[in-house]
Amino acid sequence: ELDPTQALADYFETYVERDLRQLTQIRNLSLFQNFVKLCAGRIGQLLNLNNISNDLGISHTTAREWMAILEASYIVFLLQPFYANIKKRLIKSPKLYFYDVGLASFLLGIESLTHLDVHPLRGNLFENLVVMEILKYRYNQGKRNNLNFYRDSQGNEIDVIYNMAHNILPIEIKAAETITSTFFKGFAVFQKIIPELPYGKILVYAGDQEQIRGDVHVVPVVNLNSVLDKKTQKS
Repeated sequence: ELDPTQALADYFETYVERDLRQLTQIRNLSLFQNFVKLCAGRIGQLLNLNNISNDLGISHTTAREWMAILEASYIVFLLQPFYANIKKRLIKSPKLYFYDVGLASFLLGIESLTHLDVHPLRGNLFENLVVMEILKYRYNQGKRNNLNFYRDSQGNEIDVIYNMAHNILPIEIKAAETITSTFFKGFAVFQKIIPELPYGKILVYAGDQEQIRGDVHVVPVVNLNSVLDKKTQKS
């Protein structure tokens, strides 16, 4: 029954003041804290160290070193882009997420559900949550990270590519509680590039009803593990 805001504040303070000193020598801890907060404001976005370093007034080398520290200490997770032998020009930068979506929320100043409901990054936080649930699903089975995302230079995107041998399972993430036809557009574009998707597709959303729409399994996040079980057991 800990207060989440206080607990996360204590956690972050301990991480910066104790754990971080054991990992590396950072002279300006306050500047580093601001760096972490800037990262929280960019969850679900392509990593652009130049923008972060410019905003903070540090060198690109320092930003790269600090990002490596955040990765090594399991604060941030970088989802790598999907590479395939296709003609589309693919984005090569990773996407930035936090292992703990609660910590990211705290760093964004979110202290209640009311704050979250109206926050401009609500969708990004939901996406972060789902990506971490998929990653935990892998880790809890003793398997390694096999996840990517797809985005081309025209902005067409699939949030998660779940790799299964030579096949893939595309997963889209939407923070809405009601399904609309626009949610399926990314799948349609992607299937023109990679038409063979024997395991179908998954759409994770914030509602509570599980549905099947064609070859798309629409699933609430709480049911995601069971759906992944069904999909991966076929592989």
